[in-house]
Amino acid sequence: MNDSVTLGSRPLTPREVVDVARLGMRVDVDADALQRVADTRALIEGLADDPQPHYGISTGFGALATTFIAEDRRAQLQASLIRSHAAGTGAEVEREVVRALMLLRLQTLCTGRTGVRPVVVETYAALLNAGITPVVREYGSLGCSGDLAPLSHVTLAVMGEGEVRDASGTLRSAAEALAAAGIEPVALREKEGLALINGTDGMLGMLLLALHDLEMLLTTADVAAAISIESQLGTDAVFAADLMALRPQLGQAESAAHLRTFLAGSPIVASHRGPECTRVQDAYSLRCAPQVHGAARDTMAHATVVAERELESAVDNPVVTVDGRVESNGNFHGAPVAYVLDFLAIAVADVASMSERRTDRALDVARSNGLPPFLADEVGVDSGLMIAQYAAAGIVSELKRLAAPASVDSIPSSAMQEDHVSMGWAGARKLRRAIDGLARVLAIEVMTGCRALDLRAPLTPAAATGAVRDLVRTRVAGPGPDRFVSPEIEAVTELVASGEIARAALAVAFPDRPRPLPAPIEGDPP
Repeated sequence: MNDSVTLGSRPLTPREVVDVARLGMRVDVDADALQRVADTRALIEGLADDPQPHYGISTGFGALATTFIAEDRRAQLQASLIRSHAAGTGAEVEREVVRALMLLRLQTLCTGRTGVRPVVVETYAALLNAGITPVVREYGSLGCSGDLAPLSHVTLAVMGEGEVRDASGTLRSAAEALAAAGIEPVALREKEGLALINGTDGMLGMLLLALHDLEMLLTTADVAAAISIESQLGTDAVFAADLMALRPQLGQAESAAHLRTFLAGSPIVASHRGPECTRVQDAYSLRCAPQVHGAARDTMAHATVVAERELESAVDNPVVTVDGRVESNGNFHGAPVAYVLDFLAIAVADVASMSERRTDRALDVARSNGLPPFLADEVGVDSGLMIAQYAAAGIVSELKRLAAPASVDSIPSSAMQEDHVSMGWAGARKLRRAIDGLARVLAIEVMTGCRALDLRAPLTPAAATGAVRDLVRTRVAGPGPDRFVSPEIEAVTELVASGEIARAALAVAFPDRPRPLPAPIEGDPP
């Protein structure tokens, strides 16, 4: 990982957003970008002196766009805009989400298409580098005109108002935190208030974080499925490359390749390959894992394309064009991001649902092919992992509710000026909760599958699944009498969320494949 990210010379990459948002990487601003910002600002100042009104420069906003504002009231106009729009409520948003939206707004400012002064750009970068995180509340954004309320809370802090968390996580007034960091608050001038809040940065930031986490979780889903298939005496023959080629879906092929390789050389699978095996077909939750996991991968690939296009965008209203015009537009509407956030929530719910079905099969003596009921040590006295499956089922039920799309629930605002909104922020918030749920459901499947592998002794698992089982055993004991289950679920969930489960399998199955260390999932507020 580099020491810093330079803004303004090219679009950010998804990984750079994660590194700044989650890992605290520093940011620098390209000198040429600062010059572009200064050149564009000169155009705005010229329009500010024009007796003809120009939206956002010498007029009010939204439904008040036709109201001319005299020059001596414009500084108050900008400050009033931010104070009134910083109307979020509810719990604090996670630090990584706030840093992501700050970074993405800063990237747009660096394009030179917004009309802010260079000092605004430099101050945003200074806050990020000082680890100052404005307090942003969970509710307030309709996703059009962008994430107005969340971005207003950030801008309020840049003005030296409101509350922030400092680098240590301590809640402080913005004025106090900026002073301690040697950062001068910004007094906003014409156009700057709008430029700082008219963007889809919050929902985009959460999308990029989600895509990063899902890449690892979908590989973990393949690992969990392989362990379940193996421990339940399923077959790997259905994952053959020539069978997958009959339906050339890219994600399906990748998941099937994972399953083939994770199960390669398994003595457990080999033990029932002969003609004495009377089983014709495995249940769908085992046999169709590549089709479901692969569809989720393809959905993620589409969402990644949308996210990368957004990273190349300069979203503002009005916007300063390359040839110097100041034009109103609708690019702040969050529909492109909102749709894929909803698509991903559907995929997450389905992957988790299939995982829970595999867990349930392992615990059912009628379907597990010789495993004890609920993988209990002393049947009748011990309950084994019975209630762990309940936990997975409860999460899956919630994930199904979270899969209901937010983007179809437009609600009008601003005296019907904003009569169709994206609800992308809401879609992003529920996707974050869904991803947390998926990690927990997969952890329960991995924990269950590893116990089932142990119960197949003296048969041994494949090298890759065995490596995962050995990793789990460093945190959770093997089969035995009933014990306190919740800490074990939490321990394996930590292994899933950190990427360690996926890396343990990949290191054995694909030793030559580069495996960058994933940034672990963050779910807790600052």
